[in-house]
Amino acid sequence: MDNDLLHRAHGAHRGHFDPNAVQLSTLLSVKTGGCPEDCAYCPQAARYHTGVADEELLSVEQVAAAARLARENGATRFCMGAAWRGPKQRDLERVAEMIKAVRAEGLETCATLGLLKQGQAEQLKAAGLDYYNHNLDTAPEFYGEIITTRTQDDRLETLGRVRRAGIHVCCGGIVGMGETRRTRAALIAQLASLDPYPESVPVNNLVQVPGTPLAGTDRLDPLEFVRTIACARITMPRAMVRLSAGRQEMPEAVQALCFFAGANSIFYGEKLLTTGNPGVEADRALFAKLGLRSLK
Repeated sequence: MDNDLLHRAHGAHRGHFDPNAVQLSTLLSVKTGGCPEDCAYCPQAARYHTGVADEELLSVEQVAAAARLARENGATRFCMGAAWRGPKQRDLERVAEMIKAVRAEGLETCATLGLLKQGQAEQLKAAGLDYYNHNLDTAPEFYGEIITTRTQDDRLETLGRVRRAGIHVCCGGIVGMGETRRTRAALIAQLASLDPYPESVPVNNLVQVPGTPLAGTDRLDPLEFVRTIACARITMPRAMVRLSAGRQEMPEAVQALCFFAGANSIFYGEKLLTTGNPGVEADRALFAKLGLRSLK
């Protein structure tokens, strides 16, 4: 990684955002485990033995309480994730009530519920959903090595439905799955080529979970992760670029480089769906060291 890349990325970031402000999002699993898909990175897939139990959908009251706590801790966006191939109508109606409850707490709302059928995005929009997350995961040429139960075209179809419904798009991918640098570049290029590109771009560093096919994969060099963040910022200058999964294992100095390279959003709170995340106090201490503040 060279200083010219970092300089260009930081310039793009500074041209569109306050370089010392970071948006805080909290992610809650509202339906955990039992997913029929075969995503090789995911501990929630029913076919893998990872110790993640299949749980019922949370109640609206449970979600509202979690959102309230997230707001009190400083988060401005609350994301709800469900381990489904896609939501059934009865489930979607429950999620719509959750969205309304989270909005009542004064937070932006995001949901990741899998593939959406015709008309479902419009129902989420009517409930007040601000963002829908549906990641491309990896570049088209590597996609079949990671997932076989849905195609990337299926994902793009859902993203099109989200766009047409007037919901903001949150779409990114995962690195560190054994892909090449060219594959990482192709993922960023594909995201940037979406018209328009996503308003929110989560970049995940693989969290290796025993029992999943990707456990034991060679770990990505941390500076390759920083390079990916920089390329995302340069190619999608107005997007919120989020440090997502894998931050718990990431040294503070690497996180600092990511923020300099254009990352301006993090997941905030002790847990991401089923994997760990730095604690609130640890993030507050890191922000104090780096002179960063939360984006209101």
